Amino acid sequence: MKLNNEYLIPFTGLKLGKHQFAFEIKNDFLKSLDCEEFNDCNISLNLTLDKKSTLMELEFSFSGTVNVPCDLTMEDFDLPIKGENKLLVKFGDEYNDDDDQILILPHSAFEMDIKQYVYEIIVLSVPFKRIHPGVKDGTLKSEILDKLKELSPKKEKTKEKDQETDPMWDKLKKLLTDK
Repeated sequence: MKLNNEYLIPFTGLKLGKHQFAFEIKNDFLKSLDCEEFNDCNISLNLTLDKKSTLMELEFSFSGTVNVPCDLTMEDFDLPIKGENKLLVKFGDEYNDDDDQILILPHSAFEMDIKQYVYEIIVLSVPFKRIHPGVKDGTLKSEILDKLKELSPKKEKTKEKDQETDPMWDKLKKLLTDK
C-alpha cells in the first residue's frame, strides 16, 4: 500500500474542538489499494475530527455508488451505498490497531493515515449479495436470466391431489369439529 498525503490527517497543528474534512473517493483510490472487487466508485466522504486534550473522536459519514457485477447475471451496475462509522483515537506507548473501534497511536505521532479505515468502511457497507435492480423489477433482459428460467423447476398443478385426502385424517378432523 502506497502512502498518500491526501489521506494523512496532521492533528498536532489543530486546535481543540471539531474539524471537518471532505474527501472524494474515485477509482484511483481503489487502484492504489489493489482492490479488484469493485470496477469503479464515486463516493463522498465527510470526516469530523473532534480533538480533545487526551484523545480524538473521528466520525466518518459517506454516500455514493460502487460499480459491481451482479451475482446472478454478471452485469455491471452502480450499487448505492451509504453509512457512518466512529473511531476513537487514544495515545499510548506504541501503535495498536487490534480493536476496530479504538486506535492507539504512540505519543510521538503527529499525523495519522486514514486510508485503510476509509477502505474498510466502504467494503463493509457493500451488501454480501449484490443483485442488479433490473433483476428485482424484471426489466433486465439477459441470456443468463433466460437460461435460469428455463432450468428452474416447473410447478405442476395438482388440484386432484389436493382434493383427495386420507380417510383416516378426515375422521380425526371430524373429532375436532364434533363437540
